[in-house]
Amino acid sequence: MTDSTKRFSDRVGYYLKYRPKYPQEIIDTLQNECGLTGKSVVVDIGSGTGFLSELFLQNQNAVFGVEPNVGMRSGAEQFLAGYPNFRSIEGSAENTNLESDTIDFITVAQAFHWFDIEKCHIEFNRILKTDGIVALVWHERVKTDSFLQDYDRTLKKCSKDYGASHHKNITPETLQSFYGHNNFKYSVFEYEQVFDLEGLQGRALSASYVPAPGESGFKKLMDELSELFMRHEKAERVTF
Repeated sequence: MTDSTKRFSDRVGYYLKYRPKYPQEIIDTLQNECGLTGKSVVVDIGSGTGFLSELFLQNQNAVFGVEPNVGMRSGAEQFLAGYPNFRSIEGSAENTNLESDTIDFITVAQAFHWFDIEKCHIEFNRILKTDGIVALVWHERVKTDSFLQDYDRTLKKCSKDYGASHHKNITPETLQSFYGHNNFKYSVFEYEQVFDLEGLQGRALSASYVPAPGESGFKKLMDELSELFMRHEKAERVTF
């Protein structure tokens, strides 16, 4: 399987254009339950193109974006160029290149399942202040309607890597071993994206596990998604 730090090198454009951002409720929850303020220092680890970082920058936080992939890191630097409180760091979850005991909040969006959990646990404890908080965030498609069920089947059919390293592999036992027994809270927020056919195909191509343009299986994936769209579109749109 591809090195996880390089998986998204050919997906940056699709990621920036088609991946979902994150709801304001994340900030609200951390403010109400975890003491987040505009003065809190945040490190977004595996920060990718900076979508989660942007939420905290809009909250006036100083944010370090730690990202090992040069393409994703460059994408974030361009995307967040208007925020003077953002600092881009070449590093990883296991070696952040940050000073010890300096961080109030660690955030991880769509990335924790790629980490060496034992090593990043040591690193997180090193950089966090004594009362620091770790917030792990994932998007999860709610497969309760026929379109999203069929979309999931299409990914399984067209991608040999689908499910090989996925956030669903993070179990409650994994979180208990990371946080300490029952020392974490779980929150769910609703979010949606609406796509035309081009958007549906772009959303699929933002995932590291599907064949990219020029790779074997790419045409089959595009054909399957076109057929899927034709069956499920309403007013030429589908909803994630």
